[in-house]
Amino acid sequence: MMKVKLSLREAIIVLVIDLAIMGSGVIGLGLSPQVPVLLAITVTIFWAKFKGLDWDQINAGIKDGIDKGIIPIVIFILIGAMISTWIAAGTIPTLMVIGFKAISAQWFLPTVFLVCALVGAAVGSCFTVVSTVGIAFFGIGITMGFNPALVAGAIVSGGVFGDKLSPLSETNNLAAAVVDTDLFDHMKTILWSTLPAAAISTVAFAVLSLGHSHANMGKINTTVAALSGDFHISIISLIPIVLVFVCAGFKMAAIPTMLLNVFVSAGMMFINQPSLSITKATDIITNGYVAKTANSEVNLLLSRGGIVSMMPTVALIVLTLSLGGLLVNFGLIGAIMTPLATKLNSHAKLVTAAIASCIGVNIFVGEQFLSIILPGRSFKDAFNNGGLQSSALGRVLEDGGTVLNYLVPWGVGGVFIANTLGVPTIQYLPFVFFSLLCPVMSLISGFTGIGLRTSAPKPAAKTAEA
Repeated sequence: MMKVKLSLREAIIVLVIDLAIMGSGVIGLGLSPQVPVLLAITVTIFWAKFKGLDWDQINAGIKDGIDKGIIPIVIFILIGAMISTWIAAGTIPTLMVIGFKAISAQWFLPTVFLVCALVGAAVGSCFTVVSTVGIAFFGIGITMGFNPALVAGAIVSGGVFGDKLSPLSETNNLAAAVVDTDLFDHMKTILWSTLPAAAISTVAFAVLSLGHSHANMGKINTTVAALSGDFHISIISLIPIVLVFVCAGFKMAAIPTMLLNVFVSAGMMFINQPSLSITKATDIITNGYVAKTANSEVNLLLSRGGIVSMMPTVALIVLTLSLGGLLVNFGLIGAIMTPLATKLNSHAKLVTAAIASCIGVNIFVGEQFLSIILPGRSFKDAFNNGGLQSSALGRVLEDGGTVLNYLVPWGVGGVFIANTLGVPTIQYLPFVFFSLLCPVMSLISGFTGIGLRTSAPKPAAKTAEA
Protein backbone atom coordinates (compact mmCIF):
# COMPACT_ATOMS: atom_id res chain seq x y z
CA MET A 1 0.00 0.00 0.00
CA MET A 2 1.25 3.50 -0.84
CA LYS A 3 2.01 5.77 2.08
CA VAL A 4 -0.19 8.85 1.89
CA LYS A 5 -0.51 11.26 4.79
CA LEU A 6 -4.20 11.82 5.34
CA SER A 7 -6.56 12.39 8.22
CA LEU A 8 -9.72 10.46 8.97
CA ARG A 9 -11.72 13.56 7.98
CA GLU A 10 -9.97 13.79 4.62
CA ALA A 11 -10.57 10.11 3.87
CA ILE A 12 -14.25 10.49 4.73
CA ILE A 13 -14.60 13.59 2.50
CA VAL A 14 -13.05 11.85 -0.54
CA LEU A 15 -15.16 8.71 -0.05
CA VAL A 16 -18.36 10.68 0.46
CA ILE A 17 -17.72 12.67 -2.73
CA ASP A 18 -17.12 9.46 -4.70
CA LEU A 19 -20.25 7.87 -3.24
CA ALA A 20 -22.32 10.98 -3.98
CA ILE A 21 -21.16 10.96 -7.60
CA MET A 22 -21.96 7.29 -8.12
CA GLY A 23 -25.16 7.26 -6.08
CA SER A 24 -26.66 10.38 -7.63
CA GLY A 25 -25.71 9.27 -11.13
CA VAL A 26 -26.88 5.66 -10.96
CA ILE A 27 -29.72 5.87 -8.45
CA GLY A 28 -30.79 9.51 -8.68
CA LEU A 29 -30.52 10.07 -12.44
CA GLY A 30 -30.85 6.46 -13.58
CA LEU A 31 -27.62 6.59 -15.60
CA SER A 32 -25.58 3.59 -16.65
CA PRO A 33 -22.90 3.15 -13.96
CA GLN A 34 -19.86 3.45 -16.26
CA VAL A 35 -19.75 7.26 -16.49
CA PRO A 36 -20.40 7.98 -12.76
CA VAL A 37 -17.70 5.48 -11.80
CA LEU A 38 -15.33 7.05 -14.33
CA LEU A 39 -16.03 10.47 -12.83
CA ALA A 40 -15.33 9.10 -9.32
CA ILE A 41 -12.01 7.74 -10.61
CA THR A 42 -11.19 11.19 -11.99
CA VAL A 43 -11.93 12.88 -8.66
CA THR A 44 -9.78 10.32 -6.80
CA ILE A 45 -6.88 10.76 -9.21
CA PHE A 46 -7.01 14.57 -8.91
CA TRP A 47 -6.95 14.20 -5.13
CA ALA A 48 -3.94 11.85 -5.42
CA LYS A 49 -2.07 14.37 -7.57
CA PHE A 50 -2.91 17.09 -5.04
CA LYS A 51 -1.33 14.87 -2.37
CA GLY A 52 1.84 14.63 -4.43
CA LEU A 53 1.58 11.12 -5.85
CA ASP A 54 3.16 10.54 -9.26
CA TRP A 55 1.61 8.76 -12.22
CA ASP A 56 3.56 5.56 -11.61
CA GLN A 57 1.93 5.26 -8.19
CA ILE A 58 -1.51 6.05 -9.60
CA ASN A 59 -1.07 3.51 -12.40
CA ALA A 60 0.10 0.91 -9.86
CA GLY A 61 -3.11 1.43 -7.87
CA ILE A 62 -5.22 0.89 -10.98
CA LYS A 63 -3.26 -2.21 -11.98
CA ASP A 64 -3.51 -3.72 -8.49
CA GLY A 65 -7.26 -3.21 -8.52
CA ILE A 66 -7.80 -4.75 -11.95
CA ASP A 67 -5.52 -7.68 -11.20
CA LYS A 68 -7.98 -8.96 -8.57
CA GLY A 69 -10.74 -9.13 -11.18
CA ILE A 70 -8.98 -10.89 -14.06
CA ILE A 71 -10.39 -14.34 -13.26
CA PRO A 72 -13.98 -13.08 -12.73
CA ILE A 73 -13.74 -11.17 -16.02
CA VAL A 74 -12.72 -14.33 -17.90
CA ILE A 75 -15.53 -16.25 -16.15
CA PHE A 76 -18.09 -13.63 -17.19
CA ILE A 77 -16.93 -13.81 -20.81
CA LEU A 78 -17.33 -17.59 -20.74
CA ILE A 79 -20.75 -17.27 -19.12
CA GLY A 80 -21.82 -15.11 -22.07
CA ALA A 81 -20.73 -17.86 -24.45
CA MET A 82 -22.38 -20.51 -22.30
CA ILE A 83 -25.74 -18.73 -22.23
CA SER A 84 -25.94 -18.47 -26.02
CA THR A 85 -24.87 -22.08 -26.60
CA TRP A 86 -27.29 -23.37 -23.95
CA ILE A 87 -30.15 -21.62 -25.72
CA ALA A 88 -29.09 -22.84 -29.17
CA ALA A 89 -28.56 -26.39 -27.86
CA GLY A 90 -32.10 -26.41 -26.42
CA THR A 91 -30.98 -26.63 -22.79
CA ILE A 92 -32.66 -23.49 -21.48
CA PRO A 93 -35.82 -23.96 -23.65
CA THR A 94 -36.10 -27.55 -22.33
CA LEU A 95 -35.78 -26.32 -18.74
CA MET A 96 -38.53 -23.80 -19.42
CA VAL A 97 -40.90 -26.39 -20.90
CA ILE A 98 -40.30 -28.75 -17.96
CA GLY A 99 -40.85 -25.86 -15.57
CA PHE A 100 -44.16 -24.87 -17.17
CA LYS A 101 -45.43 -28.42 -16.83
CA ALA A 102 -44.07 -29.17 -13.35
CA ILE A 103 -44.28 -25.93 -11.37
CA SER A 104 -47.50 -24.52 -10.00
CA ALA A 105 -47.83 -20.77 -10.39
CA GLN A 106 -49.15 -20.59 -6.84
CA TRP A 107 -45.81 -21.89 -5.54
CA PHE A 108 -43.60 -20.52 -8.28
CA LEU A 109 -41.50 -18.01 -6.31
CA PRO A 110 -40.63 -20.26 -3.34
CA THR A 111 -39.91 -23.07 -5.81
CA VAL A 112 -37.50 -20.82 -7.72
CA PHE A 113 -35.81 -19.80 -4.48
CA LEU A 114 -35.35 -23.36 -3.22
CA VAL A 115 -34.33 -24.92 -6.56
CA CYS A 116 -31.77 -22.17 -7.19
CA ALA A 117 -30.49 -22.76 -3.65
CA LEU A 118 -30.06 -26.49 -4.32
CA VAL A 119 -28.24 -25.84 -7.60
CA GLY A 120 -26.10 -23.19 -5.92
CA ALA A 121 -25.18 -25.57 -3.10
CA ALA A 122 -24.16 -28.20 -5.65
CA VAL A 123 -22.04 -25.97 -7.90
CA GLY A 124 -20.92 -23.34 -5.36
CA SER A 125 -21.55 -20.33 -7.56
CA CYS A 126 -24.42 -17.85 -7.63
CA PHE A 127 -23.18 -16.59 -11.00
CA THR A 128 -23.58 -20.06 -12.52
CA VAL A 129 -27.06 -20.42 -11.04
CA VAL A 130 -28.27 -17.10 -12.46
CA SER A 131 -26.81 -17.69 -15.92
CA THR A 132 -28.25 -21.20 -16.31
CA VAL A 133 -31.40 -22.26 -14.46
CA GLY A 134 -31.95 -18.62 -13.51
CA ILE A 135 -32.55 -17.58 -17.11
CA ALA A 136 -35.02 -20.46 -17.55
CA PHE A 137 -36.92 -19.52 -14.38
CA PHE A 138 -36.90 -15.88 -15.43
CA GLY A 139 -38.57 -16.78 -18.73
CA ILE A 140 -41.16 -18.92 -16.95
CA GLY A 141 -41.94 -16.20 -14.43
CA ILE A 142 -42.38 -13.49 -17.06
CA THR A 143 -44.73 -15.75 -19.01
CA MET A 144 -46.75 -16.45 -15.86
CA GLY A 145 -47.21 -12.74 -15.34
CA PHE A 146 -44.88 -12.16 -12.39
CA ASN A 147 -43.03 -8.90 -11.86
CA PRO A 148 -39.57 -9.34 -13.51
CA ALA A 149 -37.84 -7.70 -10.53
CA LEU A 150 -39.60 -10.10 -8.14
CA VAL A 151 -38.54 -13.15 -10.17
CA ALA A 152 -34.98 -11.83 -10.33
CA GLY A 153 -35.06 -11.36 -6.55
CA ALA A 154 -36.10 -14.99 -6.01
CA ILE A 155 -33.39 -16.25 -8.38
CA VAL A 156 -30.62 -14.17 -6.79
CA SER A 157 -31.79 -14.99 -3.25
CA GLY A 158 -31.70 -18.71 -4.03
CA GLY A 159 -28.34 -18.49 -5.76
CA VAL A 160 -26.76 -16.61 -2.85
CA PHE A 161 -28.32 -19.00 -0.31
CA GLY A 162 -26.94 -22.00 -2.18
CA ASP A 163 -23.53 -20.35 -2.51
CA LYS A 164 -23.40 -19.92 1.30
CA LEU A 165 -24.32 -23.59 1.83
CA SER A 166 -21.66 -24.97 -0.52
CA PRO A 167 -18.18 -26.18 0.46
CA LEU A 168 -17.22 -25.46 -3.17
CA SER A 169 -18.01 -21.77 -2.78
CA GLU A 170 -14.99 -19.53 -3.31
CA THR A 171 -16.32 -16.99 -0.83
CA ASN A 172 -16.85 -19.63 1.86
CA ASN A 173 -13.29 -20.86 1.43
CA LEU A 174 -11.92 -17.32 1.33
CA ALA A 175 -13.75 -16.19 4.48
CA ALA A 176 -12.57 -19.29 6.38
CA ALA A 177 -8.99 -18.71 5.21
CA VAL A 178 -9.00 -15.01 6.10
CA VAL A 179 -10.05 -15.70 9.71
CA ASP A 180 -7.94 -18.89 10.03
CA THR A 181 -10.77 -21.28 10.83
CA ASP A 182 -11.80 -24.70 9.52
CA LEU A 183 -14.08 -24.49 6.49
CA PHE A 184 -16.78 -26.77 7.91
CA ASP A 185 -16.65 -25.05 11.29
CA HIS A 186 -17.14 -21.77 9.40
CA MET A 187 -20.10 -23.22 7.51
CA LYS A 188 -21.73 -24.43 10.75
CA THR A 189 -21.34 -20.96 12.24
CA ILE A 190 -23.00 -19.13 9.33
CA LEU A 191 -26.08 -21.35 9.64
CA TRP A 192 -27.17 -19.22 12.63
CA SER A 193 -27.91 -16.34 10.26
CA THR A 194 -28.38 -18.27 7.01
CA LEU A 195 -31.22 -20.59 8.02
CA PRO A 196 -33.46 -17.92 9.64
CA ALA A 197 -32.93 -15.64 6.63
CA ALA A 198 -33.77 -18.51 4.27
CA ALA A 199 -36.90 -19.47 6.24
CA ILE A 200 -38.24 -15.91 6.25
CA SER A 201 -37.41 -15.55 2.54
CA THR A 202 -39.30 -18.74 1.71
CA VAL A 203 -42.40 -17.50 3.53
CA ALA A 204 -42.14 -14.08 1.87
CA PHE A 205 -41.90 -15.59 -1.60
CA ALA A 206 -44.78 -17.96 -0.84
CA VAL A 207 -47.00 -15.03 0.18
CA LEU A 208 -46.05 -13.07 -2.94
CA SER A 209 -46.90 -16.06 -5.15
CA LEU A 210 -50.50 -16.17 -3.95
CA GLY A 211 -53.07 -15.20 -6.53
CA HIS A 212 -51.19 -16.64 -9.50
CA SER A 213 -52.56 -20.17 -9.41
CA HIS A 214 -54.30 -20.00 -12.80
CA ALA A 215 -52.60 -17.02 -14.37
CA ASN A 216 -52.02 -16.72 -18.10
CA MET A 217 -52.57 -20.39 -19.01
CA GLY A 218 -53.28 -19.42 -22.61
CA LYS A 219 -50.04 -17.47 -22.77
CA ILE A 220 -48.16 -20.38 -21.20
CA ASN A 221 -49.54 -22.82 -23.77
CA THR A 222 -48.58 -20.47 -26.60
CA THR A 223 -45.06 -20.13 -25.20
CA VAL A 224 -44.64 -23.90 -24.83
CA ALA A 225 -45.83 -24.37 -28.43
CA ALA A 226 -43.29 -21.81 -29.67
CA LEU A 227 -40.48 -23.42 -27.70
CA SER A 228 -41.40 -26.93 -28.85
CA GLY A 229 -41.66 -25.84 -32.46
CA ASP A 230 -38.33 -24.02 -32.76
CA PHE A 231 -36.02 -25.72 -30.26
CA HIS A 232 -34.88 -29.26 -29.61
CA ILE A 233 -36.88 -30.08 -26.47
CA SER A 234 -35.49 -33.29 -25.02
CA ILE A 235 -33.97 -34.77 -21.87
CA ILE A 236 -30.79 -35.08 -23.93
CA SER A 237 -30.68 -31.29 -24.13
CA LEU A 238 -30.08 -31.24 -20.37
CA ILE A 239 -26.62 -32.81 -20.79
CA PRO A 240 -24.86 -29.43 -20.32
CA ILE A 241 -26.49 -28.84 -16.93
CA VAL A 242 -25.67 -32.40 -15.85
CA LEU A 243 -22.11 -31.69 -16.91
CA VAL A 244 -22.00 -28.70 -14.55
CA PHE A 245 -22.91 -30.96 -11.62
CA VAL A 246 -20.39 -33.61 -12.68
CA CYS A 247 -17.60 -31.03 -12.86
CA ALA A 248 -18.65 -29.70 -9.46
CA GLY A 249 -18.49 -33.23 -8.06
CA PHE A 250 -14.90 -33.53 -9.30
CA LYS A 251 -14.17 -30.05 -7.85
CA MET A 252 -13.14 -28.76 -11.24
CA ALA A 253 -12.38 -25.04 -11.33
CA ALA A 254 -14.87 -22.63 -12.88
CA ILE A 255 -12.95 -21.75 -16.05
CA PRO A 256 -12.28 -25.33 -17.31
CA THR A 257 -15.85 -26.26 -16.32
CA MET A 258 -17.26 -23.48 -18.48
CA LEU A 259 -14.87 -24.09 -21.38
CA LEU A 260 -15.89 -27.75 -21.44
CA ASN A 261 -19.56 -26.79 -21.20
CA VAL A 262 -19.36 -24.26 -24.03
CA PHE A 263 -17.81 -26.76 -26.42
CA VAL A 264 -20.13 -29.62 -25.44
CA SER A 265 -23.12 -27.31 -25.94
CA ALA A 266 -21.69 -26.14 -29.26
CA GLY A 267 -21.37 -29.77 -30.35
CA MET A 268 -25.02 -30.33 -29.45
CA MET A 269 -25.95 -27.33 -31.62
CA PHE A 270 -24.54 -29.13 -34.65
CA ILE A 271 -26.32 -32.37 -33.72
CA ASN A 272 -29.67 -30.61 -33.32
CA GLN A 273 -29.17 -28.46 -36.43
CA PRO A 274 -27.18 -30.48 -39.01
CA SER A 275 -27.30 -27.59 -41.48
CA LEU A 276 -25.63 -25.20 -39.01
CA SER A 277 -22.38 -23.80 -40.38
CA ILE A 278 -19.23 -23.15 -38.37
CA THR A 279 -19.57 -19.47 -39.23
CA LYS A 280 -23.07 -19.32 -37.77
CA ALA A 281 -22.03 -21.28 -34.67
CA THR A 282 -19.13 -18.89 -34.11
CA ASP A 283 -21.49 -15.95 -34.51
CA ILE A 284 -23.81 -17.41 -31.84
CA ILE A 285 -20.92 -17.81 -29.39
CA THR A 286 -19.59 -14.34 -30.15
CA ASN A 287 -22.70 -12.21 -30.58
CA GLY A 288 -25.35 -14.30 -28.85
CA TYR A 289 -28.36 -16.33 -29.92
CA VAL A 290 -31.17 -14.58 -31.78
CA ALA A 291 -34.52 -16.37 -31.44
CA LYS A 292 -36.80 -16.24 -34.49
CA THR A 293 -39.96 -17.99 -33.35
CA ALA A 294 -43.50 -16.88 -34.16
CA ASN A 295 -43.81 -15.63 -30.57
CA SER A 296 -42.31 -12.17 -30.06
CA GLU A 297 -42.09 -12.57 -26.28
CA VAL A 298 -40.16 -15.83 -26.62
CA ASN A 299 -37.84 -14.07 -29.05
CA LEU A 300 -37.25 -11.32 -26.52
CA LEU A 301 -36.58 -13.77 -23.69
CA LEU A 302 -34.22 -16.05 -25.60
CA SER A 303 -32.31 -13.57 -27.75
CA ARG A 304 -29.37 -13.16 -25.43
CA GLY A 305 -25.91 -14.32 -24.45
CA GLY A 306 -22.67 -14.24 -26.39
CA ILE A 307 -19.22 -12.90 -25.55
CA VAL A 308 -20.07 -9.42 -26.85
CA SER A 309 -23.04 -9.16 -24.48
CA MET A 310 -20.63 -9.29 -21.53
CA MET A 311 -18.47 -6.40 -22.73
CA PRO A 312 -20.48 -3.65 -20.96
CA THR A 313 -20.20 -5.73 -17.79
CA VAL A 314 -16.47 -6.22 -18.29
CA ALA A 315 -15.99 -2.48 -18.93
CA LEU A 316 -17.80 -1.54 -15.74
CA ILE A 317 -15.95 -4.17 -13.70
CA VAL A 318 -12.61 -2.84 -14.97
CA LEU A 319 -13.61 0.72 -14.00
CA THR A 320 -14.98 -0.32 -10.60
CA LEU A 321 -11.91 -2.38 -9.76
CA SER A 322 -9.69 0.50 -10.89
CA LEU A 323 -11.48 2.80 -8.46
CA GLY A 324 -11.23 0.17 -5.74
CA GLY A 325 -7.51 -0.27 -6.35
CA LEU A 326 -6.96 3.47 -6.00
CA LEU A 327 -9.00 3.73 -2.80
CA VAL A 328 -7.26 0.75 -1.20
CA ASN A 329 -3.71 1.57 -2.30
CA PHE A 330 -4.00 5.20 -1.30
CA GLY A 331 -5.12 4.09 2.16
CA LEU A 332 -8.53 5.76 2.01
CA ILE A 333 -10.39 2.59 3.03
CA GLY A 334 -7.88 1.63 5.71
CA ALA A 335 -7.90 5.14 7.17
CA ILE A 336 -11.49 4.57 8.25
CA MET A 337 -11.51 0.85 9.10
CA THR A 338 -8.29 0.64 11.14
CA PRO A 339 -9.13 3.20 13.84
CA LEU A 340 -12.71 1.94 13.92
CA ALA A 341 -11.56 -1.61 14.67
CA THR A 342 -9.35 -0.55 17.56
CA LYS A 343 -11.97 1.47 19.48
CA LEU A 344 -14.70 -1.10 20.02
CA ASN A 345 -15.43 -2.47 23.49
CA SER A 346 -18.44 -4.79 23.11
CA HIS A 347 -19.52 -7.74 21.00
CA ALA A 348 -22.43 -5.79 19.56
CA LYS A 349 -20.21 -2.90 18.54
CA LEU A 350 -17.66 -5.25 16.97
CA VAL A 351 -20.28 -7.05 14.89
CA THR A 352 -22.00 -3.81 13.85
CA ALA A 353 -18.75 -2.10 12.86
CA ALA A 354 -17.50 -5.13 10.92
CA ILE A 355 -20.76 -5.45 8.99
CA ALA A 356 -20.71 -1.71 8.26
CA SER A 357 -17.14 -2.04 6.97
CA CYS A 358 -18.09 -4.96 4.69
CA ILE A 359 -20.98 -2.93 3.30
CA GLY A 360 -18.71 0.08 2.85
CA VAL A 361 -16.11 -1.90 0.91
CA ASN A 362 -18.87 -3.33 -1.29
CA ILE A 363 -20.12 0.17 -2.03
CA PHE A 364 -16.75 1.85 -2.62
CA VAL A 365 -14.72 -1.02 -4.09
CA GLY A 366 -17.53 -3.11 -5.62
CA GLU A 367 -15.60 -6.38 -5.38
CA GLN A 368 -16.90 -9.37 -3.44
CA PHE A 369 -13.55 -10.83 -2.40
CA LEU A 370 -12.18 -7.52 -1.13
CA SER A 371 -15.35 -7.03 0.94
CA ILE A 372 -14.18 -10.14 2.81
CA ILE A 373 -10.41 -9.62 2.81
CA LEU A 374 -10.13 -5.98 3.88
CA PRO A 375 -12.57 -6.03 6.84
CA GLY A 376 -11.28 -9.50 7.78
CA ARG A 377 -7.73 -8.24 8.14
CA SER A 378 -8.81 -5.04 9.89
CA PHE A 379 -11.07 -6.69 12.48
CA LYS A 380 -9.31 -9.99 13.09
CA ASP A 381 -7.31 -8.85 16.13
CA ALA A 382 -10.22 -6.80 17.47
CA PHE A 383 -12.51 -9.86 17.44
CA ASN A 384 -9.90 -12.10 19.04
CA ASN A 385 -9.01 -9.55 21.72
CA GLY A 386 -12.69 -8.89 22.30
CA GLY A 387 -13.36 -12.51 23.26
CA LEU A 388 -14.95 -13.69 20.01
CA GLN A 389 -13.86 -16.76 18.05
CA SER A 390 -12.50 -16.35 14.53
CA SER A 391 -15.56 -18.14 13.15
CA ALA A 392 -17.73 -15.31 14.50
CA LEU A 393 -15.86 -12.86 12.27
CA GLY A 394 -16.11 -15.30 9.35
CA ARG A 395 -19.90 -15.24 9.58
CA VAL A 396 -19.96 -11.44 9.71
CA LEU A 397 -17.75 -11.26 6.60
CA GLU A 398 -20.22 -13.48 4.73
CA ASP A 399 -23.33 -11.66 5.97
CA GLY A 400 -22.02 -8.16 5.32
CA GLY A 401 -19.70 -8.83 2.39
CA THR A 402 -20.53 -11.84 0.22
CA VAL A 403 -24.31 -11.56 0.07
CA LEU A 404 -24.58 -7.80 -0.47
CA ASN A 405 -22.30 -7.44 -3.48
CA TYR A 406 -25.22 -8.44 -5.71
CA LEU A 407 -27.17 -5.38 -4.51
CA VAL A 408 -24.61 -2.72 -5.47
CA PRO A 409 -25.45 -1.27 -8.93
CA TRP A 410 -21.75 -0.79 -9.79
CA GLY A 411 -20.53 -3.88 -7.92
CA VAL A 412 -19.28 -6.96 -9.77
CA GLY A 413 -22.27 -9.07 -8.68
CA GLY A 414 -24.88 -6.36 -9.23
CA VAL A 415 -23.59 -5.55 -12.70
CA PHE A 416 -23.56 -9.22 -13.68
CA ILE A 417 -27.11 -9.89 -12.50
CA ALA A 418 -28.51 -6.76 -14.17
CA ASN A 419 -26.82 -7.61 -17.47
CA THR A 420 -27.73 -11.31 -17.44
CA LEU A 421 -31.40 -10.98 -16.47
CA GLY A 422 -32.00 -7.53 -17.95
CA VAL A 423 -33.40 -6.10 -14.71
CA PRO A 424 -31.68 -3.04 -13.17
CA THR A 425 -30.11 -3.68 -9.78
CA ILE A 426 -32.19 -0.99 -8.07
CA GLN A 427 -35.39 -2.69 -9.26
CA TYR A 428 -34.65 -6.23 -8.04
CA LEU A 429 -32.82 -5.11 -4.86
CA PRO A 430 -35.95 -4.89 -2.61
CA PHE A 431 -36.86 -8.49 -3.47
CA VAL A 432 -33.52 -10.15 -2.70
CA PHE A 433 -34.86 -10.95 0.75
CA PHE A 434 -32.14 -13.42 1.67
CA SER A 435 -29.29 -10.95 1.11
CA LEU A 436 -31.15 -8.19 2.94
CA LEU A 437 -31.94 -10.41 5.92
CA CYS A 438 -28.49 -11.95 6.48
CA PRO A 439 -26.84 -8.81 7.92
CA VAL A 440 -29.95 -8.21 10.03
CA MET A 441 -29.64 -11.70 11.49
CA SER A 442 -25.96 -11.11 12.21
CA LEU A 443 -26.78 -7.87 13.99
CA ILE A 444 -29.43 -9.62 16.09
CA SER A 445 -26.85 -12.26 16.98
CA GLY A 446 -24.34 -9.56 17.91
CA PHE A 447 -26.74 -7.79 20.25
CA THR A 448 -28.32 -10.88 21.81
CA GLY A 449 -25.35 -13.25 21.79
CA ILE A 450 -27.43 -15.99 20.16
CA GLY A 451 -25.16 -18.15 18.02
CA LEU A 452 -22.21 -15.84 18.67
CA ARG A 453 -19.17 -17.93 19.50
CA THR A 454 -17.06 -16.53 22.29
CA SER A 455 -13.56 -17.51 23.35
CA ALA A 456 -11.49 -17.41 26.53
CA PRO A 457 -9.27 -14.33 26.98
CA LYS A 458 -5.96 -14.71 25.19
CA PRO A 459 -2.75 -14.56 27.20
CA ALA A 460 -1.65 -11.37 25.50
CA ALA A 461 0.50 -10.20 28.42
CA LYS A 462 2.52 -13.43 28.53
CA THR A 463 3.12 -13.29 24.80
CA ALA A 464 4.38 -9.72 25.08
CA GLU A 465 6.77 -10.63 27.91
CA ALA A 466 8.10 -13.57 25.96
